[in-house]
This record gives sequence, structure tokens and C-alpha cells, in this order.
Amino acid sequence: MKILVALKQVPDTETKIKVAADGKSLDPADVKWITSPYDEYALEEAIRLKEGKGAEVVALSVGSDASKDVLKNALALGADSAVLLKGEGQGDPYAVAQVIAAYAKDKGFDLILCGNKGLGGDNAAMGPMLAELLGVAQANVIVKLELGDGTFKAEREIEGGSEIVEGALPAVITAQKGLNEPRYASLKGIMAAKKKTIEELDAAAVTTAAQVSALALPPERPAGRLLQGDAAQQAQALLQALKDEAKVF
Repeated sequence: MKILVALKQVPDTETKIKVAADGKSLDPADVKWITSPYDEYALEEAIRLKEGKGAEVVALSVGSDASKDVLKNALALGADSAVLLKGEGQGDPYAVAQVIAAYAKDKGFDLILCGNKGLGGDNAAMGPMLAELLGVAQANVIVKLELGDGTFKAEREIEGGSEIVEGALPAVITAQKGLNEPRYASLKGIMAAKKKTIEELDAAAVTTAAQVSALALPPERPAGRLLQGDAAQQAQALLQALKDEAKVF
């Protein structure tokens, strides 16, 4: 079995984001970059399949040289090889889906795993688009995956219960929190990763469906107000504020 895991590099959730001078991108200064957390579940699932079924795991990322850190981490965790597709348009999920589809076509992947969305953009679109471009089955936002002889059975959470999706391989599967518990890289894995090379290829020329025209941080929240007095007085003051200022009543 051959598995492709698509990984995206995103800013750490604790990073203080700044808009760059062009008003259309993030200022990379002082930004700590990490693997998108949802992609971590996809990678962990691939490694578990490797351990359980002897699968070959290929980690892939679309981006600049900076994305090599994401791929090095994947190698340290247990991926067999890594590929960097160098190109622009990483903010457009359709462009990224086209780039990955162009690479994956005819390479014999039985399964393609990725996070259900990339942290920050939260488009939740690349995986389904990739499946459509490749003409293969898909299951999205899954929390459980079972593979049979050329088949898959996936479970996804829906409002009030769960849904089971079954289909034939090859397939694109997008992972949700709860699918597994991602591991940390061991010292042995980190040392082994240093001996592996990352294959670098130019991304295929693709059609960009969306462009960022402007990027802005949300307005700062106004300072809070401390209500004075005892509990009854505070309750009365809160009720009055909701009525006169918030216009709730």
C-alpha cells in the first residue's frame, strides 16, 4: 500500500499575527511555523497504517523552502520519503489541489490523507477538490478509519450522531480531531531524518480560482467595565447596560 500525506505549514496558534506592508499577506517576521494541526492527525494515521500494514508513506508539501521544516518533521515521525512542490498560490485551495493532483496522478497511491482544513484559512476545500480532480472516492472530517482489501470504511461525526462512509480505494480522506493522538518525534527518528533527502520539484502550472485582495486584523475589543456594588447592584447594573447599551431588550 502506498500512502500520500499532504501537509501544510501554518503559523503557530500562539503567534501574534501581523499584516505585511502589501496589505495582502502575513508578515513572516517573528512568526513560528508549524504543521497544521489537522494534518498531524492525517500523518499519524498514515504512520499507524505503515506500522500495521507495511504501507509506504510519502509526505508532501506545497510551498517555499520554509516548508522543508514540516517535511523534516514528517520524516522524523516515520514518513519514508518527502516531496516539496515549489510554487505560488498556497492560499488558494483549488490551486493547491491542482498542484497535488498533477503530482499524484499515475503514481499509484492507494490513499491520500490530509487534514480536513488548513489552520488559518479554514477553507475545508482542498481535500474534496483533490478527490474530484483525481476522480477517486472521498470521505471527509473523519474520526475513524478502517481499510480492507481495496476498500475503506470511515466514520464521521454529524449532529446528533455519526455517519459511516464506505468506498473503494484509491481515495482521499480528510482527518478530524479525534481520529488519533499524534506522536512526538523520537531522538532516533530525528537523527534518521537528517540522513534523508527531500525531493524538490517545481509545482505544475495551475489556474488560480481566488486571490487575496486585502487582509486586515479584526478591530480591537473595547476595554471591559467592572460593575460596582454588591451582587444585587451588579445584577441591576448589568440588566440596565444590556437594555440601554447593548439593546438586547
